[in-house]
Amino acid sequence: MASLNKVMLIGNAGRDAELRYMANGTAQASFSLAVNRNLRGPDGEWTQETDWFNVVAWRDLAERLSQTVTKGRQLYVEGRLQVRSWDNDQGVKQYRTEVVANQVLALGRGDGAGDGSGGGSRGGWEEGGRRGSTPSRTGGTGDFGGGPIDPDDLPFE
Repeated sequence: MASLNKVMLIGNAGRDAELRYMANGTAQASFSLAVNRNLRGPDGEWTQETDWFNVVAWRDLAERLSQTVTKGRQLYVEGRLQVRSWDNDQGVKQYRTEVVANQVLALGRGDGAGDGSGGGSRGGWEEGGRRGSTPSRTGGTGDFGGGPIDPDDLPFE
């Protein structure tokens, strides 16, 4: 029986990526991602709601993201969902759902404006240290030249 656990999100970083190291020396970076969606209300007017996602990255990817992910930066994040559970101090089971990122692509401007109008720096990072110009299964090499990246051009598989 086939199964799939894949998440693709485009949104804005809710806070700067925080880097920490586990006891065994493994790097972990975490940040929140705000993803907006438009809904038509009962009155027929369009409203915007925001969903918040906790994003975690490990090893080399974590170290690179901790240097570049800043609050407001527009990002494409690809990874998988993970649910962790633990017992708190009172013995109550707690749950946390997070996106474990294996690829992150910076969209828009580097200053957090996220309007996709070019300028600033753009870049993408994948688990394992590959850097590519577009999200792909095999990764890529090279710099992010050319014009602005349009989220509609991302390859959704």
